[in-house]
Amino acid sequence: MAVREFLSRIVGFGVVLLSVVGTGQTARSQSSAPAESATGGTGPAPSVENSANKVAGGFFARLAKAYAEDWKGTVPESPAPSRRGFSAPESSPPYPFADWPYGGSPTLGAPDTSGGPLMTALAAGEHGKWWQGSGVKIYGWINGGFNVSSSDKHYGNAPAAYYIQPNSVQLDQAAVYIERLPDTVQNGHFDWGFRFTQFYGLDYRFTTAKGYLSHQLLRSNNQYGYDPVMAYVDLYWGQVAEGMNIRIGRYISLPDIEAQLAPDNYTYSHSILYTYDAYTQTGINVTTRLSNHWMVQVGLSAGNDVAPWVGEPDAKPTLNACVGYTWREGWDNLYVCDNSTNSGKYAYNNLQAYYATWYHKFNSFWHSDTESWYMWQKQVPNVRNPAAAPLLITGANGAVCNNVDELRCYAPEWAIVNYLERQFSPKDYLSVRNEYFNDIKGQRTGFRTQYSEHLVGWAHWIGTTVLIRPELRFEHAYNVPAYNNGAKKSQFVFAGDVIYHF
Repeated sequence: MAVREFLSRIVGFGVVLLSVVGTGQTARSQSSAPAESATGGTGPAPSVENSANKVAGGFFARLAKAYAEDWKGTVPESPAPSRRGFSAPESSPPYPFADWPYGGSPTLGAPDTSGGPLMTALAAGEHGKWWQGSGVKIYGWINGGFNVSSSDKHYGNAPAAYYIQPNSVQLDQAAVYIERLPDTVQNGHFDWGFRFTQFYGLDYRFTTAKGYLSHQLLRSNNQYGYDPVMAYVDLYWGQVAEGMNIRIGRYISLPDIEAQLAPDNYTYSHSILYTYDAYTQTGINVTTRLSNHWMVQVGLSAGNDVAPWVGEPDAKPTLNACVGYTWREGWDNLYVCDNSTNSGKYAYNNLQAYYATWYHKFNSFWHSDTESWYMWQKQVPNVRNPAAAPLLITGANGAVCNNVDELRCYAPEWAIVNYLERQFSPKDYLSVRNEYFNDIKGQRTGFRTQYSEHLVGWAHWIGTTVLIRPELRFEHAYNVPAYNNGAKKSQFVFAGDVIYHF
C-alpha cells in the first residue's frame, strides 16, 4: 500500500472516530496557568473563569479590559489547576514552557490551560458558557523583530535564523490557533482534541513542507508566505497505562528544545542545530505514559517536511521512536529520539536523525538544556561534479564530496547546543546559548565547515501577553567563509523581537 493511501486512511479513521465520540465528552475547566505550546510546553493564558460574567460592555470593551487587567497585574487569581505526576519544574511565564517539552502529544498529566485575552473576552460574553463547556479555544500572536548585522548581502545572515535578512525590520510570524486539548490529567476515560494553526510571515520559509502550498517557497521564493503549520486530531485513552495519546495529521517534529512557533523559544533567533533539522511530519504518533518516570513514543509518517501526497522519492514510510525518562521529582529529564528512519536515500529533507536531550534544574533560579543530534543522507549528489547537477532536487542541497569524480556520496552532520537559563523574576530571565555544528559534507548549510555560535539574550514580560527579547550573537565558520553569502567567516548580530499575544 502506498504511503499516501495508508496515511489517508489513518487520517480518515481519526476524523470519523472524532466525530462519533466528540459530542459525548464532558467539559474541561479553564485556568489562568500557562498554555500548552506546540511542543507540549506552556505559554501565557487567560483567567477565563474569574473573568467570565464580570466584564460588562461589548466584545471590544471586554477585550480591552482583559489586556488592562493583564498589564496591571489585577487579574483575579484562580486556584492552581490539578495535574498528575511530578510538579512542573519551571514556571511560564517567564519561560516558554513549564514542563520539559516533547512533541507529538500534549504533555500527559498536565492541565489544559491554553488561551489568551481573546478567550477571556469571549468567555465573558453572551456565549461564554458554550466556549467554556466546549473546551474550544482561539488564540495566537503577532511577532515582529529587527536585526543589526555585520553582514549586508541579501539573506546574508544565514545560516543564522530565522532573521536571514541583514539590517532589517520584519514580520516574523502572525499565528492563529483553533484548538481543543484532551483532558490528560484524568486517566479513567477517553477524550479528544484537535489543533489547526494558521501561520503567516517571513518564518514560513523554515516551516514549509513540500506539498503544503510549498510553491510559495520552492517555485516563487517569496519573502513572506502562509503555512498551515499544524493540523491534527488527538485521541486520548486515559485507561491505557498511565494515559495514551494518538496524534493524527501534520504535527511538529518530536524532539528539540526549540520550536517553530515564536512563544515556544527562549530566544528570538534559533541555534544552527535547530535551523537545519526536521520541522514537521504528517502521519500518526502514539505517546504512552508508563509512569511518573517513563514515557515512550512510536510513529509512522511520510517523512520530514513533506506531505504524503507528494509521493516517491520524497514521501516514503518513515518510522520514529522516542523514550523519555524523568527523575529527581521532575528536575531532570533525558529524552532520546530516533526521529526519522527509512531508506536514507537523498530526497527532499530526507534526514535520518537521532537525538539526545537532557534537561536539568540546578535550583530555583538556574536550569540547563542540552541537545545533540547526528543526521545523514546517502547517495547525495556531488556539487563538485557537473554531471550530478541533474540529480539535485529543488530545495535540497547537494554535498561537497571528498572526490570531485564521485557522482554521489554519504553526507553526515552532527551538532550540540546548550542553553543556560537564569530566572531573575516572574517577568525576567537570562539566556546563554553555546553550540557547535559540523556540516561534514556541507549538505545542510551549503558550506563544508564547522561552526560555533554564542548568544546572550534577555526576556522581559509585560503582563503575560507581551514579551520583549533582545539578544547579542556571535558566530564563526572555521573552514570556509559561510556568512554574507560565502564572503565572511564570522558574523556579529544585535537583534530583538516583540511577541504580542491575543
